Amino acid sequence: MAEVQFSADQMNKLKNAMTRASQPEKEAKPGEPAVTAASVRPAARAGGEMFAEPEDRLARGTYLRVEKDAMTAWLYLMPPEEGQYYTKGDLETFLEHRGVIKGFHSSNLSAMIKKKVYNREIIVAQGKQSIDGKDGYFEYLFSPDEYGAPKIREDGSVDYTNMSALQNVHQGDKVAIYHYAVQGIEGYTVYGGELKAKPAKDLPPIRGRGITRENNEYFAMTDGKIEAKQGKIDIQKVHQIVGDVTMIIGKIEFFGDVIINGNVESGVTIRAGRNIEVHGTTGSASLFAGGDVILSRGIQGGGKISARGSVFADFIENTTVEAGGTVQSNTILNAQIYAKDKVVTTGKKGCIIGGYVHGLKGIEAMAVGSDVEVRTILHCGYEPEAYERLVEMRRQETETKEALADLVEAMTDALREKRLRGSSTSAATEAKLSDWNKQKDMLFSQLDAISQEREQLEELVEGSRGACIKVDGYVYRNVIIGINAEQMVVEKDTRFMRYSADKGIIEANVI
Repeated sequence: MAEVQFSADQMNKLKNAMTRASQPEKEAKPGEPAVTAASVRPAARAGGEMFAEPEDRLARGTYLRVEKDAMTAWLYLMPPEEGQYYTKGDLETFLEHRGVIKGFHSSNLSAMIKKKVYNREIIVAQGKQSIDGKDGYFEYLFSPDEYGAPKIREDGSVDYTNMSALQNVHQGDKVAIYHYAVQGIEGYTVYGGELKAKPAKDLPPIRGRGITRENNEYFAMTDGKIEAKQGKIDIQKVHQIVGDVTMIIGKIEFFGDVIINGNVESGVTIRAGRNIEVHGTTGSASLFAGGDVILSRGIQGGGKISARGSVFADFIENTTVEAGGTVQSNTILNAQIYAKDKVVTTGKKGCIIGGYVHGLKGIEAMAVGSDVEVRTILHCGYEPEAYERLVEMRRQETETKEALADLVEAMTDALREKRLRGSSTSAATEAKLSDWNKQKDMLFSQLDAISQEREQLEELVEGSRGACIKVDGYVYRNVIIGINAEQMVVEKDTRFMRYSADKGIIEANVI
């Protein structure tokens, strides 16, 4: 067999490989995979030439450190032995043998070889964080807020003239754009582990009235007022009057919004299926709204307001107000106020003088009463009449159920007898069963009505829980404070008070 000849360079490589294989294992640093003898691959023969595997070409002391989150890998590279050199492939193989298989920092690896960067840690692999998807959403091209914010005047009072429940659109106007969901991007660790992205969801199309859809855009089909409620867009036509409403007009009835840019004279009646706005003064008029009432310059003279929603006014004088929501004003004078939410007087004056003011959930004011001791009554919580009515409804409900049970039992006995007698059942029994059926239907109808009223009264009583009266300024002598069924008279002028009845009696505390 012919003798294999080795060059001096080949002999040096062979000696280095044999020396490294015979040396003790290198102790791993914390977080660093150990380099063991088993990881040092033996020399191989190829084409009659002995060479070391690429991993073996890295000098002892070289180590890899991977962050705990497996998102970053650092390589500490020792200088090669004399006469040796590294390649980029040597470094990549070293990383792969230790499980780092993804996110190689190619430019850093190349720089370490080219610039001979030794004896310090360099980032050689970087994971990629996942990016969560973005759910689809609607972009409204109008303000979805119901009202603009009222302006605070220099004296601290509130200017309601800039409040409006009206946002006009014209036929063909673009009112909304839908932005489709953007799916996320999955990530990975340097070990090749997958990092899942949160999936994104699309929303169903907008429903509503007066709009049409073209691809992802929505357009108005008619002129009118636009609003967004509970994920729907609604365009309603609005009845708008530029001038005053006088007795010549007399009465306005409209299923939508009524906007009056002038004054409303005494004696006028306005009925709106939705909101009423008056931007001028309001005399002794009658206003009925299925929504809210906004009076920029207040009302006086003995009129009446009835709103299922809230009432906002600059001032309320000698007027009866019934609101399903809040009543808010700068000044309330000699008025009869009934609110199913709160009554609030705003601004530095924020006073309530004279009359009867009831807020189911509470009353907030700056001053109550006057130094001339005008009779002023404040009441919050459930009214005594409501509680008495609740007790009565509970009694009637019990009696009706008992009467119904007795009737059903009598009918059951009669029907049993009818089945036994068959065709021989008397005409009197048949007539009695017919009358009982009518009575049964009547009792069920009565029971439904009683139960419905009882539930409403119970909601009313429950809604008054925690109601209180808060006055941030003066409470004048002889003001009457009422909470639920309790009542007290203020015996002397005082300030900064909170009245509550959490324990069944009215407690007055300084705030």
